Amino acid sequence: MKFQVVIDRDEDGVWVVECPAIPGCVSQGTSKSEALENIKLAIKECLEVRAEKGMPLTVETYQVEVVA
Repeated sequence: MKFQVVIDRDEDGVWVVECPAIPGCVSQGTSKSEALENIKLAIKECLEVRAEKGMPLTVETYQVEVVA
């Protein structure tokens, strides 16, 4: 499965990655590559927990265009 993730640096320089399709699925790392590897494990574990609890695995996400 492929998931879109969002990555950003916080004020301390830590890379924070979130998977918008899975509520609460967030990870981090000291480098961008470490953070991206960590989110893969987080996604796997979040999917397992959601399945065990009978929750939908993901939520719908959309891209919208905003004209400024």
